[in-house]
Amino acid sequence: MTSTVPAEAARAQALAWIRQAPKRLLIGGQWVEAASGKRFETINPTTEQLLCRVAEADSADVDAAVAAARKAFEAPSWAGMSPHARTRALLKIADTIEAHIPELAAIESLDNGMPLWYATAAATACVDIFRYYAGWCSKVLGTTIPSDGGTLIYTLREPLGVCGQIIPWNVPVLMASIKFANALCCGNTVVLKPAELACLTSIRLAELVQETDLPPGVVNVLPGFGPTAGAALAQHLGVDKIAFTGSTAVGKQVVRDATSNLKKVTLELGGKAPNVVFADADIEKAVQAAVKTFCGNSGQVCSAGTRLFVQESIHEQVAERVAQLAGTWKAGDPFAADTRLGPLISAKQRDRVRAYIGAGQEGGAALRLGGQAWSGAGYFVEPTVFDHVKNGMRIAQEEIFGPVLSIIPFKDEDDAVLQGNDTHYGLSAAVWTRDVSRAHKVVKALKAGRLWINTFGEADPAMAFGGYKQSGWGREFGQESIEAYTQTKSVMVRF
Repeated sequence: MTSTVPAEAARAQALAWIRQAPKRLLIGGQWVEAASGKRFETINPTTEQLLCRVAEADSADVDAAVAAARKAFEAPSWAGMSPHARTRALLKIADTIEAHIPELAAIESLDNGMPLWYATAAATACVDIFRYYAGWCSKVLGTTIPSDGGTLIYTLREPLGVCGQIIPWNVPVLMASIKFANALCCGNTVVLKPAELACLTSIRLAELVQETDLPPGVVNVLPGFGPTAGAALAQHLGVDKIAFTGSTAVGKQVVRDATSNLKKVTLELGGKAPNVVFADADIEKAVQAAVKTFCGNSGQVCSAGTRLFVQESIHEQVAERVAQLAGTWKAGDPFAADTRLGPLISAKQRDRVRAYIGAGQEGGAALRLGGQAWSGAGYFVEPTVFDHVKNGMRIAQEEIFGPVLSIIPFKDEDDAVLQGNDTHYGLSAAVWTRDVSRAHKVVKALKAGRLWINTFGEADPAMAFGGYKQSGWGREFGQESIEAYTQTKSVMVRF
């Protein structure tokens, strides 16, 4: 679905919602202030101006939300509901989101800074996600197990219970939808902690969910900070599962916190994806995709192809074209029709990315594009392309989370695989070649959870997403995600 609402009208609608009422916590179906009375500021990263103040959750609010989620889970109105009724509920949520795509996209652009076109695509994807998981509600199946004639052995697949969910600031509306839809379709209840840097679409999404008459306490939303609300949620003895999306460093802390009651954990963490271009590839398509993946959302995407491996015979041709094309990505107002690149989320993130650019220059990489400080308001970093990068350099090994690309030459298939796998990440990867045998051979050898051949970054809710190595545990999307939000019970009946 493509939005037909003009950009300025969408911006005005979003600002009206942001300013119309205090932004509170959702606990047990009620919008309430934090127990501490604290609020925090959320800033527009494009203008560096205050958008609004949001109630700041901490451990007392986590206690209340978990209690509400537990009550809702144990009531027959949700976990015991007919799966067909849950299907209808999720489809109703999808329809409600679809009717509010322009507003959600505009809120996301104001709060996160992403261009409106990117935010619209993200909000539209949320509709597909809820409809996909709506179809799963009646297909969470048990099994029968062959046995002798005197017994019947079978399994039941049941929801886990109260699911704590912690999401990042890079695409909040999409992250919240993935977490909500997956947990709810299996009959779980949810306590969501959105990131404090961009939490407004999570709040608005929760309002829309509430409008669909979901039972109170099924969805609870607690904006707040990681060391307080996030840690309290991960440690809480009343939480049965924690699902976290964010950095690998924080993911490790979530695992430590989750040992409080050995709750189930899924983690979708960092990445440093190899994007491998062989000499026989469709060069223009590969270049277009390479630029889109490292510049999209200003590089604030965990699966971005930030290491571009190019076969030596076409290295100069590809590097020149990548720099040329990336240079056309105009940075500016997210609501302007010609803007391709928005700001980074915060001054801290901008400074972090600029520090990596400095490290690349000091390390001896050749700067082909960018590297200059942004003049004017906003936390902008323009597309930056480093060439002749050695895979051991910091800019090639560490997740930068900004529009910074490392171009790395390689000799042959073995060299591409060796260098591509030489990282502690393993979230995604891509291969570009017209040789079908080579394509399948290389994707099999690359250690990553989601791979593409002759494309990059395309997604489908049926296509599982998750990491190898330090890119995470478990999977989102696809059948594996159903397993991540359920548990099995084995039963034997003696006749």
